[in-house]
Amino acid sequence: MTLNEISRKIIGSAIKVHKKLGPGFLETVYQAALAYELKKDNIKFEKEKNLPAAYENIIIDIGFRCDFLIENSIIVECKSTKAITQIHEARLLNYLKITGLQLGLLINFNTMNLINGLKRIVNNFKGE
Repeated sequence: MTLNEISRKIIGSAIKVHKKLGPGFLETVYQAALAYELKKDNIKFEKEKNLPAAYENIIIDIGFRCDFLIENSIIVECKSTKAITQIHEARLLNYLKITGLQLGLLINFNTMNLINGLKRIVNNFKGE
């Protein structure tokens, strides 16, 4: 599957969750429901995946954890907040940089229309 095909499936699963639950729950509720939908759709994922980061000559293996690593190719961060901020976007972009992955999705379930809560982040970082 291509990144776009996987992305469409993820967004479809998120829309199912949002239609059934609507806005107003904690992120953990949406994460559990999204994991259930992904599993039903036979989409491979790791939930709360630790992401080590390199800094000079050391590996920092604490504090970096994405909500979902899907098909070893897309990082998904679930939010339930008033709005997606630049900090949310920066965090996801950093996750993409440290993993070398190209695509991430920020999904804010705390919206009346989920399409307004979706943000696609692309990593164009080439490294040193």
